Amino acid sequence: MQLKDILQKTTQFLRDKGSPSARLDTEMLIASALKWDRIKLYLNYEYPLNEQELGIAREFVRRRASGEPVAYILGTKDFHNHSFKVNRAVLIPRPETESIVEAAIDFSNEASEQADSSTRVVDLGTGSGCIGLSVIAGVPDAQLLGVDVSPLAIEVAKENAERLEVAERAHFLTANAGSITRTQVEETLGGAADMVLANPPYIDQLDPAVETNVKLFEPQEALFSPDHGLAHIRDWARVAGEIARDGALVMFEIGHEQGEAARGIFWTSGRFQDVEIVKDLSGRERFIRARVGSQQSQ
Repeated sequence: MQLKDILQKTTQFLRDKGSPSARLDTEMLIASALKWDRIKLYLNYEYPLNEQELGIAREFVRRRASGEPVAYILGTKDFHNHSFKVNRAVLIPRPETESIVEAAIDFSNEASEQADSSTRVVDLGTGSGCIGLSVIAGVPDAQLLGVDVSPLAIEVAKENAERLEVAERAHFLTANAGSITRTQVEETLGGAADMVLANPPYIDQLDPAVETNVKLFEPQEALFSPDHGLAHIRDWARVAGEIARDGALVMFEIGHEQGEAARGIFWTSGRFQDVEIVKDLSGRERFIRARVGSQQSQ
C-alpha cells in the first residue's frame, strides 16, 4: 500500500473516531513508524510501506484510536525548543506552560546584572522536568533541584536532563513537594532558592470539564487536588516562602478560575510581595507570580 493511501485512510479513520487533529496525528504517527521527519512524507507519497512498517503504523493508529495521546505513543513531546521524553508517569507538557520558563529566564538575566552568583532553581512537582530543565538550559550557570513524589517521574526527568545535556547541573529529590525544607535546598544547591517554579495539581476532583482521555491516560496525582483544586497551591506556596531567599521569584501555573483564590493564598501567607495574576496568550488567567519578602517592607 502506498503512503498517500495510508495517509488518506488513516486521517479519515481517526476523524471518524473523534480526533480533533486527525491529519496532524496521522502524519506524526506514520512519520514515526517510518522513522522519518514529517517533511519527508510530502516528498514520498508513492512510497510503498513494507509489512513491518505497516505493522508498526497500525499499532500506533490503534492506540490513537483508543484515545491515547500522540505524545505517549511517540514517547516524546516538544517544549520550549527541546524534545522531552514522556510516558504515562508524567504529564504531557503544554505550550502555555512555556510562559513560566520564559519569565524565569528573563528574571535570571535581570538578576545576573546585579550579582555574579549562579541561579538556584527549584521545580516543585517536576514531572518530566520540562520547566526546570528548560530554565537551566537557557541559563548556563543555573543549578536545578527538581522535586517529585513519583520515583517513575524522577527517572524520566533524569533522562531528560541527559537529553538536554544539563545533567551535571540538575539534581532531583523523590519527595512530597509540600514537605521539603530549606535545609534540603541549601545542602543541594549551596543556598536558598532564587526561584521556585511549579505546575502543581490544580484541577478540582469533581471538575466535569476534564477531557476523558486526560483522565484515562495522564497521571491523576499530577492533575487533581482537593479543596476545589487549591490544596497543592496552598501547600507549595508555603514551601516556596520557606525555601527561597528574599527577592526570589515564585511562579505557579493555576486554573483559569483560580486567580483570586490563589492571590489570597499568597497574600495571606505574609511571605510574598508583588503578587500578581498573569494571563496566557488567550487572555485567560493562568499563572500566579510573586516575589518572596516581608510585606512590611513595601
